[in-house]
Amino acid sequence: MSDSQPTLVIADDDKNNVLALDKVFQREGFRVIAASGGAEALAAVRAGQVDVVLTDLMMPGMGGVDLLDAIKAAQPEVEVVLMTAYGTVETAVTAMKRGAYDFVEKPVKRQVIVKTVRKALEKRSLVVENRALKTRLLKIERKSIVGNAPAFRRTMEVALQAAPSVANILVTGESGTGKELVARAIHEASSRADRPFVAVNCAALPETIMEAELFGAERGAFTGAVQRRDGRFKLADGGTIFLDEVGEMSLAVQVKLLRVLQEGEFEPLGGKTCRVDVRVVAASNRDLEEEVKRGGFREDLYYRLNVIVVHLPPLRHRLEDVPLLAEHFLGVYAARNGKQMDGIAPEAMGLLSAYYWPGNVRELENVIERAVVLCRGRVLTAQDLPPRVAEEARVESNLTIAVGTPLEEVERRLIRETLRQTKGDKKQAAQLLGIATRTIYRKLDTLE
Repeated sequence: MSDSQPTLVIADDDKNNVLALDKVFQREGFRVIAASGGAEALAAVRAGQVDVVLTDLMMPGMGGVDLLDAIKAAQPEVEVVLMTAYGTVETAVTAMKRGAYDFVEKPVKRQVIVKTVRKALEKRSLVVENRALKTRLLKIERKSIVGNAPAFRRTMEVALQAAPSVANILVTGESGTGKELVARAIHEASSRADRPFVAVNCAALPETIMEAELFGAERGAFTGAVQRRDGRFKLADGGTIFLDEVGEMSLAVQVKLLRVLQEGEFEPLGGKTCRVDVRVVAASNRDLEEEVKRGGFREDLYYRLNVIVVHLPPLRHRLEDVPLLAEHFLGVYAARNGKQMDGIAPEAMGLLSAYYWPGNVRELENVIERAVVLCRGRVLTAQDLPPRVAEEARVESNLTIAVGTPLEEVERRLIRETLRQTKGDKKQAAQLLGIATRTIYRKLDTLE
């Protein structure tokens, strides 16, 4: 829509009608461009900054319907209103199916024509605003990998350095740390960026259908296979496949995955050998090396996947990134919900920065989305946060230790204080201290 006033093109070979409508709409605050036919009206549209075209249906040369088609091809957001004489209403209805906003019958009535054109203008404004909002949201969401913490920067440096290569990549980290986002970033920074990126959550696929989902199946290959279907590897041909929670694969499926990695080929259920060119990025929140030791994951497959390891630190190890992430998610969900948000209050940001985030970035995103939806003002406050964040936010401990205190006593007091803050949750305490849960139990037994 034009900045100062809306622009209306009036196209009609009846000069008297054009002059009369010109006066009407100028009084209504429109900038009017008069056109004696379809070709002249189309030239005005192509010149730019036209909001609505009001055109006669029947004109010599380029008629109203042809003009409509040409406008929608050149400037699809411009709305078109048709003027039709008696006997051509059916044609006008057909034109509406092809994109016209509405039609009015001749002789036109001032009140009716003005109301119709204003409604067309409103629709045009909504379309333009919606497109701008989607563009803004897309730009925000494309910047979804947010973080300046040293540990996170090192992780991303490894990921982006490895991206242009053909090496398989294993992304590790706790649930909710953003493994799929990193996999997408690797794909977009590779030479395969214009090819498919296919994400598969192996934990969400029942073992009975995982093989068919990954490698496809021919019709009749198993009960219920009523038609042939391509698997995810075939869909990802030429691009990247992201296998999330790859440790959930059965040993039988692991064998077929190993063959794809080694030979670039597989056999769909009931079908013949297929060749694919797919770059594999796998992820797991399990320790796959431990899984290999206990026999739950093939050693040869582990080493095929483990060429480059990208480890994502948990959010509690990069708490300096919480404000950046919180502001990012505030922008995303404010735009998505059509709300104007001016920021996060210091008290609320303090609670967010002190909380230990067991669910990592995914939990923070969920908290901010909820807060944006429930917030009644334009600044997100502590009252908008879930109670658990305020109640369980970590506070600076008053624990003081004198110089010369034996190391055993330091360990005992530190573990006790951490357990007090986590309300006895040993797993959470171990996470905060950066040690294994079994170490907590062993230390407690030793220090009792």
